[in-house]
Formats: sequence, C-alpha cells, structure tokens
Amino acid sequence: MENRRTKVVIIGAGFVGSSVAFAIVMYRTADELVLIDADKEKAIGVELDINHGICFMGQMKVYAGDYPDIVDADVIVITAGANRKPGETRLDLARKNMAIMQDITFNIIKYYNRGVILVVSNPVDVLTYFASRWSGLPEGRILGTGTVLDSARFRYLLGQKLDVDVKNVHGYIIGEHGDSQLPAWSATHIAGIQVDNYCQNTGISFDMEERTKLANEVMTSGAMIIRYKGVTNYGIAVAVNTLVETISKNQHTIRTVSAPVNGKYGISGVSLSLPSIVGSEGIIRVIEPELTMDEIEKLRRSANQITATQDELKRLGYDTNRLMITC
Repeated sequence: MENRRTKVVIIGAGFVGSSVAFAIVMYRTADELVLIDADKEKAIGVELDINHGICFMGQMKVYAGDYPDIVDADVIVITAGANRKPGETRLDLARKNMAIMQDITFNIIKYYNRGVILVVSNPVDVLTYFASRWSGLPEGRILGTGTVLDSARFRYLLGQKLDVDVKNVHGYIIGEHGDSQLPAWSATHIAGIQVDNYCQNTGISFDMEERTKLANEVMTSGAMIIRYKGVTNYGIAVAVNTLVETISKNQHTIRTVSAPVNGKYGISGVSLSLPSIVGSEGIIRVIEPELTMDEIEKLRRSANQITATQDELKRLGYDTNRLMITC
C-alpha cells in the first residue's frame, strides 16, 4: 500500500513561520508545504529561498498559497500575529492578536475539511482557547504549542545542572506559557528515578533556592533571547516540527500542549498546558500527573492568570460564540 502524502500549511511567513518551514524541510517532515501570509510577496520570498536549496535535501513541494489550499492538510500551523514589545502587558498583546486570530479562524473554517490546527502565536493559551470556541471543531482538534518549548528548556537546564544527557531527563513545565508557569517537580525523573531521589543517591545538592533559580531561568529564557537577538525562532521552530511529526505520523507522543481544560485539577474554562498524548486527531488524552497540593495550587493560580485575561477580552467585546460561516 502506498503511504499517503503529508500536507502542512503554515499561516504567517515571518521569522517564526519561515523558521518552522525551514525546519520542516530540513527534517523532511512533510511532502507538501504551503505558506500563507497577508503579505503575499513575503510568502513568495520564503518559498523561493527554501526551494533554491531544496535540491540538497530531496524533492518536496513548497509553495506560497492562500486559504483554499487548506483543504486536505494534515496540520495547519498558525504563527501569524504581532510580537510582544517592551512595556506591553499580556492583555495588550492579546488585544492586538485577537482580531488577527479571529480572522484566521474564520478563513480556515471556510475551507477546513480535516487535520489538526496548531496555534503558535502568543499569548498562545488565550488564542488557543478562543480559536477552539470559535471554530466549533471537536475537542482536542485545536491545540497550542503551550509549554512544549518551556519543557525542552527545563530539561536542557536540568541536564546541565545534574551533568546528565538531556535525553535521560524527563520533566514538564505546566500551566501558562508565561510568567505563572511552573515545573512539575514531583513528576520529574532522571532515568526513571524521581529527581529528589536521584540527587540524594548521587550526592548532588539541589535545594529549593537552586530549583527556584532554574525555574525562573526557564521562564525568562524567551525574554533573554529577545534581548540578545531580537526574536526567538529556532527553538520554537524545532518544537513545532516535532509536533507536526507526531501529528502527521500518529506517534502518540506525550507533549505539554495547550488546550481547553475541563475539570482537570478542578480547573475549567481555560486553555493551559498539561502532558497530553498527541496523535493524528490532535489530543487523544490529557495525562494527570500525581502533583503535590502545592503544585496543584500553583497550577490553579496559573489558570486564574489566563482566565483574567480572557475575562477582560470578553468585556472588551470578544465573545466565545462559534463563528457563523456562510458560503
């Protein structure tokens, strides 16, 4: 039997979108890649730039398109939107990107017939929640990158601290992709050994002050990169490519993606990140690690931070009703 070809659509051809496209081509994650941008010439420029080097990577169809090209896509990646500027609040950014996300959701649903929608644009938890409500698609079909990159940063820094290969470090950042995120220390393991026991067994000192410092470094990593080079694009590009692969190949990988939470840990009506099994239909199952009461309380506070932004946006006139599409 011939394997079905994989089609990926990227909406937004800026720094992040073009980097995601390049990662997908480098890793050969798709057979067909479509670039959509409000600035059509930018999308064409990315198309040409990638295609001029594609002979070194193998045959692949990469082209600039428009929303009708969404038909039959396995994954639709949304990277379009404004970036947060110095001095801007989370609400400021949300207000700018809400209108963009609503327009994108409307145009996607006009042509959507299958596939998973992956939100990358920030604030990712808020935009994922609203897009899920607007679309009317089945639960789990729209998800956000959430804390996938934060969790990768956490594993990297923890591996550096403990002098262990990052592949043997297993841990998650959960909650908001933002200031209220938290590491699930109780679910963090080194080669199957809970991190507290690992440190005790190996004689490594890793006290609460050091843990707080490491968690803060994870949380501020994005801001640090932006301060040094103006944009974060490579890490998130690889993270998105990994998600595209697990969706298109139905790998059932566990990732901390963002999606509406309905009753988990007593939280509802908000999108945030929890470890979830991801496959070709989106989120298959949300995993509930056995957290401590302190971690559960911090997770609820994180949810409240996101909810406060959502509530303010609703007061500003953005509602969660399903978009009415007429053809």
